[in-house]
Amino acid sequence: MINLLRRVWDRVTLYLPVFLMGVLAMATYWLVRSTPIVARPRPVAAAQHKPDYFMRNFAVKTFDAAGKLKSEVKGTEARHYPDTNMLEIESVQIRSFDVQGRLTTASARLAITNEDASEVQLIGTAQVMRAPVAGPAGVAEPALTFAGEYLYAFIHAERVISNKPVELTRGQDRFTADNMDFDNLQRVMLLKGRVKGILLPAARP
Repeated sequence: MINLLRRVWDRVTLYLPVFLMGVLAMATYWLVRSTPIVARPRPVAAAQHKPDYFMRNFAVKTFDAAGKLKSEVKGTEARHYPDTNMLEIESVQIRSFDVQGRLTTASARLAITNEDASEVQLIGTAQVMRAPVAGPAGVAEPALTFAGEYLYAFIHAERVISNKPVELTRGQDRFTADNMDFDNLQRVMLLKGRVKGILLPAARP
């Protein structure tokens, strides 16, 4: 059966969502903690759902000890809500490089994260992509992409779910499903609903 569905898609699809969401979590956590806190009088009424600060057309970059770019988070606007301690980022774009210099990107119309960035949501035309890389023995590994209208990551639990249709592509291979539940700790990805897959034979050298 095409080498057991090519060893369950070489299992590579199981690591991308949590890795990228973790990058976004760290960057947004740094963003919240680095923003100056303006002293405010004690509220006399219940807090309203209004932002206490915002940033527009911003970019947050992190670098390694050698000065090389590790990650970048950009957005057209970020808003922090004190009543829920949630941070919203519009038109979010993310770039991240691992220790081998491999690039992973993500984008969505809106990203929402809680105070400690342990939960991250990508909403609206959400896409997570690992660029093509050189695999073992110099064999190229194709680009890997997760796409859908909604991705919700629980960073500490290492779990990503979606209750909306998702599409997973790796090179010319493609899977679609009505929803997804991915548990990185258990190394299990559950695709539910109308699941369809296309696996093309690997090209011979």
